[in-house]
Amino acid sequence: MSLHRVAHLSDLQRDRGLQVEFGETQALLVLHGDDVRAFQAFCPHAGAPLADGAICNGHLICPWHKAEFAVDDGHLCEPPALDALIRYPTQVIDGQIHVDDQRMVAPEPTQTKDARRFVIIGAGAAGTAAACALREKGFTGELLLIDREAAPGYDRTALSKFVLSSDMAPDEVPALREEDFYQRQRIERIHGEVMKLDALNKRLTLADGRRFDYDAALVTTGGEPRALSLQGADLPQVLTLRCRDDASRILATIKPGDHALIVGDSFIGLEAASALRTQGVQVTVLARHEVPFASQLGERIGKALRTLHEQNGVLFRTHVDVSRFEGDQQAGSNVLRTAVLSNGEQLPVDLALIGVGVNPVTHFIDGIERQDDGSLAVDGGMRAGKDLWAAGDIATFPLNERPSRIEHWRLAQQQARIAAGNMLGEKQHYHDVPYFWTYHFEKRIDYLGHAEEWDEIHYLGEPERFDFLALVCKQGLVAAVISCERERPTAMLAERLKQPLFKDEALMLIERFGA
Repeated sequence: MSLHRVAHLSDLQRDRGLQVEFGETQALLVLHGDDVRAFQAFCPHAGAPLADGAICNGHLICPWHKAEFAVDDGHLCEPPALDALIRYPTQVIDGQIHVDDQRMVAPEPTQTKDARRFVIIGAGAAGTAAACALREKGFTGELLLIDREAAPGYDRTALSKFVLSSDMAPDEVPALREEDFYQRQRIERIHGEVMKLDALNKRLTLADGRRFDYDAALVTTGGEPRALSLQGADLPQVLTLRCRDDASRILATIKPGDHALIVGDSFIGLEAASALRTQGVQVTVLARHEVPFASQLGERIGKALRTLHEQNGVLFRTHVDVSRFEGDQQAGSNVLRTAVLSNGEQLPVDLALIGVGVNPVTHFIDGIERQDDGSLAVDGGMRAGKDLWAAGDIATFPLNERPSRIEHWRLAQQQARIAAGNMLGEKQHYHDVPYFWTYHFEKRIDYLGHAEEWDEIHYLGEPERFDFLALVCKQGLVAAVISCERERPTAMLAERLKQPLFKDEALMLIERFGA
């Protein structure tokens, strides 16, 4: 154990951390009242430098994916991180900050045996976050995690962004938790397909006949990509993207110079268009809208994104649909060759990627009424029924007093952590800020909040240059924030938007944070 003098107290600011180095260790210094805290310098989720983030309302917010940690002791407040921050002891001597190179070890809480069995169905973003949260919160009972895939859950957001561009191989997509974590935490991973969840009798049946009674259950099965009911849609080169195997099939189907048809201008569809185009694939998008994402991002940002795609060689076709796919026999199998459009035009294609949305995977649930779209209605605490909770793409939940279903990775994790707490008797409700990011030709767009309508979008910077921050407002209140290359103020707003925020105050805060 030894102390290292790393900075002067006057070097620190209250709205951000300061990265320092001692020996081979990099740490982040933050002010907490009159005290100084030292934490690991990089976010445990994806390695973002936390010094580029912000401090707001006692939270340290990651600049990349908006994980939040308590400035007091570094405990996890918001996903997508799943771990607290490593903390180092500090001393302030005559205004000089000294950091001990030995990590602080939190005392193990006293635990009593819990006889209950909790079941989580679905081991993606939400299911994994819930399992981690239950153990983090002290649940010692039996914990079953049911997964359709044999390997541990992984970061699906990488598939359309980085795997299809070959920046990352399918088997390199990072696991949310490694196998040994589940063993250490006594989380039993069960590979199987759920055939029936009997909500009235609290019993789960798998397709292979295994049955599990439960005391509480959380459903986080997500969405299944919608298929097209068209002639030729069963050809092996007509694909959707949900898992690593799907990504592997897409990459095996296409090569530079081939023609890919993207059906749908969803975020996944256009991220895939960007990724494939960077590989030299010829890409045509059949778009439902003249301006992509206008209903989410507004006309100006949507036009900038379409222009970005077109400048990189992506072709857009609107006001036309696919009527059928045609193939020919090759090496004993039928191979996709043509997409016939509704106007009679025939496009030569080697791959058709369908990106027209997802359907909630809830067909196996018995005893709970489903919404028209197949989702489960939950209350603000994510409860769907007696001892049953739901989170993520399958959950319709109250947001700003309106029923909403939002298909965001981080929101699914937020909801899952809330559900986990409530399974243990807490009284949590969703008061967080939805967040997602989308990636096109090396431009990352961050989106905070959820605005279905607005009367003003105030721009700082220029969307056309992909260096901007936009405040989406209704009646003077900020409903959402859209940004590119404005990491620190966006990180601050991820926390500040938890309370009502008027545009003028937002502008003052943003100026202080350097936008």
